[in-house]
Amino acid sequence: MAGDFDRAMTSPIERVARTLAGHALSRNAEGDMASAGEAVDALWSEYSDAALAVLRTLREPSAAMLAVGDAEVWDRMIHAAIEEETIAD
Repeated sequence: MAGDFDRAMTSPIERVARTLAGHALSRNAEGDMASAGEAVDALWSEYSDAALAVLRTLREPSAAMLAVGDAEVWDRMIHAAIEEETIAD
């Protein structure tokens, strides 16, 4: 349908936490697991606080980001992601 956006089925916090967990566990990054998918599924929530810290850090867009986008929209989107997590707690 026209106007529909592709959207993630998981929260930004979960996606960032899964990325951090994968980075810590996978041999492709800092870990030692050849296949970390199941471990990431089991442990991603342990990385939620770090993921929230990442989102809080991204509240202020860089000059390059401002050059191509709307700072007010960015601010609202990041704050919504943070609020989505803190309300769920």
